Amino acid sequence: MADESEVLKDEPIDRESSFNTEVLQNIPVNISVEVGRTKIRIKDLLKLKQGSVLELERIAGEPLDLLVNNTVVAQGEVVLVNERYGVRLTHVIPSEDRIKNV
Repeated sequence: MADESEVLKDEPIDRESSFNTEVLQNIPVNISVEVGRTKIRIKDLLKLKQGSVLELERIAGEPLDLLVNNTVVAQGEVVLVNERYGVRLTHVIPSEDRIKNV
């Protein structure tokens, strides 16, 4: 009779059937919305005070980026939901493209 460890080595492992998707569904992620970015020098940063305005690189009316763990996964526009801000998704980036950026 063959040793049990030898039998297990010969059997193909079907990872999809043995993987529990509920484990992934319970992992928390950070979601953020980016309005825009800019670069400034530290000396200019130190001059900022209440009422100062920073010009962002994004043009008014452009969609906002929705990021999951700092990876852009979608774009959308700001909406109000029960007196809170929300984002209506206008474009979801295909998963193949998201994986390239990870």
